[in-house]
Amino acid sequence: MTDYVKVQGHSNLVRDMNSSAIINKDTSAYERAVKRAKEAQAKRDELRSATREINNLKCEMHEIKTMLKTLVDRNGDNSNNSR
Repeated sequence: MTDYVKVQGHSNLVRDMNSSAIINKDTSAYERAVKRAKEAQAKRDELRSATREINNLKCEMHEIKTMLKTLVDRNGDNSNNSR
């Protein structure tokens, strides 16, 4: 059986006498920390997704510009040859 000793001046902290670890017994604080971590991860995921979408749009715009330049160049060559 594990022996715990209260940490002086901290009502939620105990020391595990076998491992000398300090353990926080405040489960609601732990749940809040887990919730904050999940929310932060969700925000990072959302930002990463938005960044990917922006990069995809940039690539597509580049492709469109290249195609337009090709069409304009071809059209310019055709109009010079038809005169």
